Amino acid sequence: MPRIAYVNGRFVPFAEAEVHIEDRGYQFADAVYEVLSVTAGRFLDEDAHWARLGRSLGELGIGWPVREAALRQIVRETVRRNRVTHGLVYLQVSRGVAPRDHAPPVPPPVPSLVITVRRSDPARAVRVLTKGLSVIGQPDLRWQRCDIKTVGLLPNVMAIAAAKAAGADDAWLMDSNGFVTEATRSNCWIVDKEGTLVTRGLDTHILHGVTRAMLFDIAADLGRRVVERAFTLEEAKGAREAFMSASSLQVSPVVRIDGTPVGPGTPGEVAKSLREHYLKVRTPS
Repeated sequence: MPRIAYVNGRFVPFAEAEVHIEDRGYQFADAVYEVLSVTAGRFLDEDAHWARLGRSLGELGIGWPVREAALRQIVRETVRRNRVTHGLVYLQVSRGVAPRDHAPPVPPPVPSLVITVRRSDPARAVRVLTKGLSVIGQPDLRWQRCDIKTVGLLPNVMAIAAAKAAGADDAWLMDSNGFVTEATRSNCWIVDKEGTLVTRGLDTHILHGVTRAMLFDIAADLGRRVVERAFTLEEAKGAREAFMSASSLQVSPVVRIDGTPVGPGTPGEVAKSLREHYLKVRTPS
């Protein structure tokens, strides 16, 4: 079935989807985005994604392209038209179209809205959970406001390109002090020798992950302690387990870092348990 995209008020064939050449998202990365996961036809953690989108827009002074309630319905209709039951929704809002000038235009233009949907393979998540992922360390070259989910992802692209060239699946980024910030598209976690879950505390250097936040509740339900603190790549290599969390990855175990096995070099029970409970508890009925 041909894919359908939503672009600025119109549903169009995916191959015909386009934006204006002077859209500020295209010329300045003056735009934000969200990715929502659809599982068995249901949205995971939907309210939290809308809240984060609103925060990102507010931080950049970009208005909502339509009212939030209307946007929810547009997303649902886009998913319906693509007949997707397992997949990812990509939603992007830019400041809009204006003559090229670094300064935000006054008065502000109408924000641009693009929505696309693609299918995902549930079996792949099972394979990842069974096999695990490998990562390499890379310096974090991103800007200082990674808490805003902007489309300016060139440093992420460079880092994952380096990972692929090294035969790894992803990269864990490190700040100037050698502490892990996050991966190219997910938050990073380790399980220390005592079984405590460790993840970096929220600051402007990492995205405030929706799945990350939900895992705090899941961990509490499972009776597992979570500590927010910085950790190094070397500590991660010596951890009992390591994993990443994101809407697109859910909970994905990391079994090798820079070629060094994490624990026994196989996915651990903590990551498996967290993912199973996440899917069971966080998928709305």
